[in-house]
Amino acid sequence: MSETLTSPSRKANGTLVVNRVLVSAHAVAIIGQPVFAGGYLGGDYDMLWLHRWGADAVSYLAYAQIIAALVLWLVRGPRWLFWISLLLAAGETGQYLAGMAGALDLHIPLGVALVTGAVLTTIAVWRPQTWRASR
Repeated sequence: MSETLTSPSRKANGTLVVNRVLVSAHAVAIIGQPVFAGGYLGGDYDMLWLHRWGADAVSYLAYAQIIAALVLWLVRGPRWLFWISLLLAAGETGQYLAGMAGALDLHIPLGVALVTGAVLTTIAVWRPQTWRASR
């Protein structure tokens, strides 16, 4: 039985499911970040701790997403997810460092771009056309 990109193997399907879960969890975590920051700016100073903890969670999820996307690529899945995941993780690393340095002039607009990128990636990875996106 021959495999095509529109009819992935079971291994590829399982890998795609793992990627979809990770990408979705990553998006939820990164969407929480402006909520925590807003709470802090609104006067709830304990929210800064949640924002910092959330940044760690976002970073770990981004790195896990890179690995999962690489595995997906290796089982003949779309390669675009790996490159987008790598780009998001690089941006989030810069975001993390800008936040720790207090560089809000970079931290806030980069955060908006990263949330947008994570949400668009989540939408794209859940589309049935995901398998037709490469090769």
